[in-house]
Amino acid sequence: MSPMTALLDQPLELHPQVALRPEPFGALAYHYGNRKLVFLRHPDVVRVVRSLPDHASVSDTLRACEIEPARWPSFERALRSLTESEMLHERHPTG
Repeated sequence: MSPMTALLDQPLELHPQVALRPEPFGALAYHYGNRKLVFLRHPDVVRVVRSLPDHASVSDTLRACEIEPARWPSFERALRSLTESEMLHERHPTG
């Protein structure tokens, strides 16, 4: 399985210590724990990030947000970068 497939299959969500602030270009993400600041430079990325908790996987989120499959690699790179900077993390079932 490729790394992209693995990420697309994951259930992700914003880290609980991350706040998103809407901006005309997209949003600012600030992590209160590690004090990192990240620019989300496209409204579609913001929409996908906000929708992640509502879907079983990243790929389900991309489909639900009507992101064209040809754009998925760029979203995968963006989401991987957000995961590496601890803005996103894998969502675990509650209960």
